[in-house]
Amino acid sequence: MRRLVVAIVCVGLAALAGCMEMEQSATPSKQGKYQGKPDADPWTSEPLAMGPKWKKDDRASWEEQIKKRQLGQHEDRRIYQ
Repeated sequence: MRRLVVAIVCVGLAALAGCMEMEQSATPSKQGKYQGKPDADPWTSEPLAMGPKWKKDDRASWEEQIKKRQLGQHEDRRIYQ
C-alpha cells in the first residue's frame, strides 16, 4: 500500500511540474522581428587560406568559383577526368 501511495505522489508531482513551464522569449517587446545579426553576402568575406580562391567583394569571381566546385561534384564529369 505504501508503494502505491509513493507512486501516486511521484506521478502527481511530475504532472504538476509539467504544468508550471513558463513561456520563454529573448525580448518580448520585439516579437515578430528578427533579433539577430544580419547576414552578409558570401562574396564579401575573405576566402579561406587553403580553400577555393575568389576576389573579395567580387560577386562574379565568387559565382565562377561556385560553378567550378559544382562541376567537380558532378558524378558524370568526375568519372571521365
